[in-house]
Amino acid sequence: MRTDLAERLGAEFPLFAFSHCRDVVAAVTGAGGFGVLGAVAYSPGELDTELSWIDEQVGGRPYGVDVLVPAKIEGPRVNVAAFVPDRQRDFVAHLFTKYGLAAPDGGNLRAADEFAGRVTAAGATGLIDVALKHPIGLIASALGPPPPEMLAKARAAGVPVAALVGTVEHARRQVAAGADIIVAQGTEAGGHTGEISTMVLVPQVVDAVGPIPVLAAGGIADGRQMAAAMALGALGVWCGSVWLTTEEAETAPAVKRKMLAASSLDTVRSRSRTGKPARQLRSAWTEEWDSAPESPGPLGMPLQMLVAEGAMARIGAAAERGEPGAVELANYFVGQVVGQLKQVRPAREVVYAMVTEFADAVERLSGMSQ
Repeated sequence: MRTDLAERLGAEFPLFAFSHCRDVVAAVTGAGGFGVLGAVAYSPGELDTELSWIDEQVGGRPYGVDVLVPAKIEGPRVNVAAFVPDRQRDFVAHLFTKYGLAAPDGGNLRAADEFAGRVTAAGATGLIDVALKHPIGLIASALGPPPPEMLAKARAAGVPVAALVGTVEHARRQVAAGADIIVAQGTEAGGHTGEISTMVLVPQVVDAVGPIPVLAAGGIADGRQMAAAMALGALGVWCGSVWLTTEEAETAPAVKRKMLAASSLDTVRSRSRTGKPARQLRSAWTEEWDSAPESPGPLGMPLQMLVAEGAMARIGAAAERGEPGAVELANYFVGQVVGQLKQVRPAREVVYAMVTEFADAVERLSGMSQ
């Protein structure tokens, strides 16, 4: 399963694994894939620590870093917490009361300025400065075109830049901005997505940006889906959701149990966690924010992230204590392939299974042409 892109990046398999968990990144890279660490959860110092650990684990094998750079940010970029309206704060307090949780103390907003700064061009560039001190093989930019300064730093270090897109227009814009690799992500994917399915999007993007290499993302969790993506013209696949139920995953145990029991109908694109449409596990949290008559509606990014993530930390802790209301509210970003994630496996085992399934699918298709 070799492609020009995999050879160029030094990976044995063109299987790119996005995860916020360093253990998943290291395990996939060690198994011959290409792990990509989501950096937005970390301060520069924390990111340096995580990458140093990965360096020790992978023994020179390739891995990458993903940063979040929205094309548009609503609200201020300093003193952010002060701009969260009372209506949204009060609604969170209402939800805690309704579902039997101890009232939130507002502590999640105290570190808002640093956190919100990570989803700006300047914040992302600061994380990239840290990442480039390590032997990374790829930088990925999510949501918006990579900032010129970030591109310049990556170019100087000889590190290619990938960009995630949900439309052909976005793909053309990313190539014009200087992206080296395009990740065409269908609406099936977990996290921030557009509205076009992977099967439709990938061949359109391949045709629009050739000869720029394209990775397919969204709805890919086994080797059959990987083979389908390659048949559409992709030179590899970018997977995120499939790692969320692995042994190494950062997923909270209560949420992991919900994922293992979920069907593909149990996800929803909602602005309730980040302020932008992001596919996640349907829960009382998404239903209340999106449908309750008393909901003030989600804020834009990054303000909604401040409202949601601190609350979710408390909800997750309560869910692990078995509090039923917290279990109803708890969720996480995940794609529609959650319906086929039915067991907990080591990440390395997932890689090997996908490679075997891919080979079987290709052999089956080859037999049809004889």
